[in-house]
Amino acid sequence: MFDAVRNNKKVVQIFLLLITLPFAFWGVDSYVRNMGKGDELASVGGHAITQAEFQQAMRSQQDRLRASLGDQFNPAMLDSPEARRAVLENMINQRLLGLDAGKHRLLVSDAQMRDTILAVPGFQENGQFSQVRYEALLKAQGMNQAIFESRLRQDLALQQIIIPLTQGILSGASAERVLGTQIEERTVSEAVLAPPQFMASVKLGEDAAKNFYEANRQRFEVPAQVRAEYVALDQDAVASQVSVSDAEVRKAYETAADRYRQGEERRASHILIQADKAAGEAVIKAAREKAEGILKQVKAAPGEFAKLAKANSQDPGSADKGGDLGYFGHGMMVKPFEDAVFALAKEGDTTDLVQSDFGFHIIRLTGIKAAKVRPLEEVKGEIAAELRKKAASGKLAEMAEGFSNTVYEQSDSLKPAAEKYKLNVQTSDWIVRAAKLPPPFDNERLVSALFSDDAVKNKRNTDAIDVGGGVLVSARVVEYKPASLRPFEDVKPLIEKRLAADEASRLAVKEGEARLGKLQKGEAVELSWGAPRVLQRGAQDLPPAAAAAVFRVASDKLPGYTGVEVPGAGYVLYRVEKVVRPEAAASDPRLQVVRQQYGRVLAEMDFAAYIAALRQRYDVKINMAALEGNKEK
Repeated sequence: MFDAVRNNKKVVQIFLLLITLPFAFWGVDSYVRNMGKGDELASVGGHAITQAEFQQAMRSQQDRLRASLGDQFNPAMLDSPEARRAVLENMINQRLLGLDAGKHRLLVSDAQMRDTILAVPGFQENGQFSQVRYEALLKAQGMNQAIFESRLRQDLALQQIIIPLTQGILSGASAERVLGTQIEERTVSEAVLAPPQFMASVKLGEDAAKNFYEANRQRFEVPAQVRAEYVALDQDAVASQVSVSDAEVRKAYETAADRYRQGEERRASHILIQADKAAGEAVIKAAREKAEGILKQVKAAPGEFAKLAKANSQDPGSADKGGDLGYFGHGMMVKPFEDAVFALAKEGDTTDLVQSDFGFHIIRLTGIKAAKVRPLEEVKGEIAAELRKKAASGKLAEMAEGFSNTVYEQSDSLKPAAEKYKLNVQTSDWIVRAAKLPPPFDNERLVSALFSDDAVKNKRNTDAIDVGGGVLVSARVVEYKPASLRPFEDVKPLIEKRLAADEASRLAVKEGEARLGKLQKGEAVELSWGAPRVLQRGAQDLPPAAAAAVFRVASDKLPGYTGVEVPGAGYVLYRVEKVVRPEAAASDPRLQVVRQQYGRVLAEMDFAAYIAALRQRYDVKINMAALEGNKEK
């Protein structure tokens, strides 16, 4: 359906919201039941959603994503249980809205239909509705007029329900309170109880390290490793074997002679007085008069051009360089400027005023490079490399099958393939599965083949595997280390260090919580407080948990105290010394932003509540077995 039909932006947001509302709003378990009918994915108020309808919805969603994401679209985005469930939920929500619209007899008149269609910009030419364009666009979407207008009528009926629900309103006083909370400032000091302060108090049990080792053996496992030799057949390897004759190079040079011809280039300096062509007559006149005055100075003292450019030019890119623009060819400058430069006869010549979109220029020609053709000797290497690459591209396809057969038929060694195709046998470092590996072992198929029983036990070549980029690789295991468990004695010091750090952190948290309790009771506690600093709610000055704790401290009795555990780093106590809530003026533009943001939140909450109520009112069933099996359909 044409998105242009939905002129109300809020309605567009709600239709997008239909597919993203979390299931938690209405409780999935309450309506997921085993329906038992294989062709029905769901039933809404006794009306079935069939497999065919679902597949059409999946295709439509795929088309929308492809249009939205372009080259970044990946069909796998919808190839998951979550994505299929989301599409089905969207269909259920739309059915619910349709049922409720029918129940309340919400009708759309022919006049409303006509006015809506006539107002769609996509159906207009020169600001007027075009029947020809209308029918053409419908045909491009695979719809006829009857189908489109039926869907449009349904959408317009649904809008009568949706729009009132989307008018989330936040009063001025509420907006001021929300904004006041957002910009509230608190002056805070902190005291850190770090684990090292408690390390001396740590006492580990005699068997603590051994018990940890036994309970966490998987942490000390060394995964299986292989070291491999491999050969790679790619375009570069083939190209190095291709010979190109001088006659072939000369023929290619002569065939593409224009490619090696360099046009004339000129070097120029300029003085620019800016004046946009769209500016008023007075501005352009003033700029012209100023430029004419500078031109008189240039003509009187041509050798002072660079000095005058530095003093007067309004081109920030060249003024400091005396107006120098370097060498340039045709098509690199705006046309009036280019025409003027290439019309000058010799170096040192200066133009009269030249007007462009940027303003008025005074241009001096400072260098000329005549047109030339790059000689064959200069480009011979480039041409030969290109010819070898082109020949290799075709030859690679021919060699690929032979290479694959050789590594398979003579699977106990890579040398036959290397000798036949003039390839180097290379050796890898130790390879561990699931690790980040360098090419070509960043290919999962190749790594899986290397760790297969046949490769590990029999030391046979892997198949020739396409690792991407037109590269075929075959590898062979030369050394294998099976998975093993590091001995306890080797890791005991590491375990003891880890357990001591954990215990010190636990002691720091325990002490921090005890001191916080005393502070909150008004008792004196000896702490080393840091320098006070001013924090604003929503700023990123503190970790989220710490910021939330600081701004939860009651402001009616100061100083106030709070504290948070920092995983692995002990405990931090905070002292809130001052709270300031600036009052926002009625004209503060931030108030309007707050009203819009929280208005949207209220609208979404209202809409979610409405959908939840509809799911309670109409019987909704989902055939989970059919949905889960739909991937194969």
